Amino acid sequence: MISLEVLRTEQLSPHMVRVVAGGAAFDDFTDNGLADHYVKLVIPRPGVDYPTPFTMENVQASLPREQWPAIRTYTVRRYDPGAREIWIDVVHHGDEGLAGPWAANAQPGDLMRLRGPGGAYTPLDQADWHLLAGDESALPAIASALEAMPHGTDVMALIEVAGPADELPLHSPANVDVRWLHRSGGDPSFSAALHALEMRAGVVQAFVHGELGQIRDIKAHLLHERGIAPELLSISGYWRQGKDEDDFQAAKRTGG
Repeated sequence: MISLEVLRTEQLSPHMVRVVAGGAAFDDFTDNGLADHYVKLVIPRPGVDYPTPFTMENVQASLPREQWPAIRTYTVRRYDPGAREIWIDVVHHGDEGLAGPWAANAQPGDLMRLRGPGGAYTPLDQADWHLLAGDESALPAIASALEAMPHGTDVMALIEVAGPADELPLHSPANVDVRWLHRSGGDPSFSAALHALEMRAGVVQAFVHGELGQIRDIKAHLLHERGIAPELLSISGYWRQGKDEDDFQAAKRTGG
């Protein structure tokens, strides 16, 4: 487990908070060079007095399971060795959940504990064009992927957010067609937009992530109806309606 120091936070939109961390432990983080590299944030539960030193071994030996810290998975929005910073963008819906309130209330000097990174996706030069799609949970990964795109390649991005205020500036060396979908405006979900999308000619590499119930249907559609090769498709559920990540990960392990 790596314990980084929170340097600052930024309110990117009404529902997205960026936590920027670094400090002396920055060198303990080994970047894997992938566009979608993720970490497991170790988030203390409010009101629990944790042992010192704070290690999972000490926690598990001294506290009941319900007091163990929460583990939440987040994309590394940016790894900047020059500035010695790691950015984590967190969806925030008021007091809902643990990670959002933690990010919104983080102060300089607080610790951001994490494990990782992991990941598998990065844009491939051999694709004729790239398709990126997801809701706000996938927005940090989509933004990171756009920055990692080969220069001049064609990219289509379908991004579902609550409303216009939740759109974020996106930068890329590629030729990008970004289509924002607003739930508040009655736009179709990114899933419906994908089903209706007129696909371009050529070999496509796709990155699609969001709510698990939608993702299962999208995966079948892209593989069987659109004919995207499995090795060119990065797709999984980042969350599931009505479940926190503890329940969501347990359901994934059991196929629920």
